[in-house]
Amino acid sequence: MSAPEYIFEASSKPSLPWHEVPLIRATEESVEGYGCLVEDPDAFEIEIVQWPAQGWRPIDEGTGDEGGWVEGTFRCGWRGDVLYGENEAVNGNYVLGWSADPQTAQTAEQTAPRDRVLLWHMNYHPDGGQMFFPLENKPFIVPTALPGDDLTPEKVVAFWCDGSKGLYIHPNIWHEGIFPVENNQRFRDRQGKVHARVSCDVGKEFGVYLSCPLRADKIQG
Repeated sequence: MSAPEYIFEASSKPSLPWHEVPLIRATEESVEGYGCLVEDPDAFEIEIVQWPAQGWRPIDEGTGDEGGWVEGTFRCGWRGDVLYGENEAVNGNYVLGWSADPQTAQTAEQTAPRDRVLLWHMNYHPDGGQMFFPLENKPFIVPTALPGDDLTPEKVVAFWCDGSKGLYIHPNIWHEGIFPVENNQRFRDRQGKVHARVSCDVGKEFGVYLSCPLRADKIQG
């Protein structure tokens, strides 16, 4: 299976139904199992996973986890109805989603309210965790799901972060880039240097887009 293309015209994707993703306020209790909140990014250590053994002979102790991590700025911003992301840490550029049906979504101008992101893709990193720390004190959301290759839309939740702290996710946690509640935002991103990535094209696999709310009044509980 080939890796997905991340830069494309929104109109190349079909019209699909929307699956509403629950929006949950990020607290130490609510993110447990997914990761944790980060107060001091300078002192925060991310997890690096040891390279897996290929057979019955184990990886030598102290080896296989020496790749370390990389860091850079993750930028995300709207162009019309389409949300783009750029990750300097891994030289990545992405179409993260859109606020309207992709068949009608425009990049030259905004034609729909930016009150949701229609998400087409998720991924996880088996080699290490990932930290997102806001460089501006503005709220943001991160869609996530717990580990396991049997992902379904019903397993996805989105965490609302108020911008006062960062969010760290463990290795193998399904996620996508960070979604700004305002028009654009920058984040300090730190993640495993190997950057192994396992992907799911949600639209192709499940015939829906994940509708992730960007409004505080949609927070559950």
